[in-house]
Amino acid sequence: MDLNRSIVESAIRSFLAEDLGYGDITTNVLVDSERKGEGRVVCRENAVIAGIEEAVILLELVGCQGTAKTRDGGRVKAGTMILSARGPARALLGVERTLLNLLSHMSGVATSTADLVSIANKESRDKIRIACTRKTLPGLRYFEKRAVELGGGDTHRLRLDDAVLIKDNHLELAGSVGACVRKAKERVSFTRKVEVEVTNPDQAVEAAEAGADIVLLDNMTPKEVASSVSLLMSRGLRDRVLVETSGGIRRENLASYARTGVDVISVGAITHSAPAVDVSLEIHASRKGG
Repeated sequence: MDLNRSIVESAIRSFLAEDLGYGDITTNVLVDSERKGEGRVVCRENAVIAGIEEAVILLELVGCQGTAKTRDGGRVKAGTMILSARGPARALLGVERTLLNLLSHMSGVATSTADLVSIANKESRDKIRIACTRKTLPGLRYFEKRAVELGGGDTHRLRLDDAVLIKDNHLELAGSVGACVRKAKERVSFTRKVEVEVTNPDQAVEAAEAGADIVLLDNMTPKEVASSVSLLMSRGLRDRVLVETSGGIRRENLASYARTGVDVISVGAITHSAPAVDVSLEIHASRKGG
């Protein structure tokens, strides 16, 4: 998921407008408009960094210059300077909170993702994708999904128009697993994947036999997931589908799911509940030009 500058700029302008209002009255009454400043952003804990490129764009939008001291997706130790900044002191102070919020949240998502990827890889001989969901905060999906990718995870669907994902409410309104899969395969372009959410092994077989590309085992225990995978194998269907599991999966029980033989484990918590990484911005008067 490459950085999309137009999306980033549009979003950041709205973030700044939300925080600045009509202006930073504290800074404007205390700091001379001609004062130049320099700043260093320091990460206070071990982390996987995300949001550096976005932070540089943010600084450019307010007439400042940002210089990356680490790369997005890189691991750093506590105390590492990850970004330097220089420009009008008023501008640096005015964007401080927006800058730190973006870096701390994106880095938190990337760090949480990398942690789960590491656990999954230790538990399985086959590579398992750790994916996020659409459980993202409104306005932040691009940033959270990009952070997941920087942490080594999979972005899953970015929007509803990315792929067909038949869920329980669709089944309630439109028919059986098999009927819904067949209808989707008939009506949707061949370029779109068809995934269906199931809650027991028999539904998993029904979905695969109907031609689903991906079977999502939802809210099952590790034992139930393993049984579903085994049943697909015994019916000669396992190689025809990707198998994903989701629902109630946390760091504490991830290893158990990683040993079930699935291809993808989706975890909503890596976006909606990732702890923020502690980062700070230290500003001082520029040595050049006062």
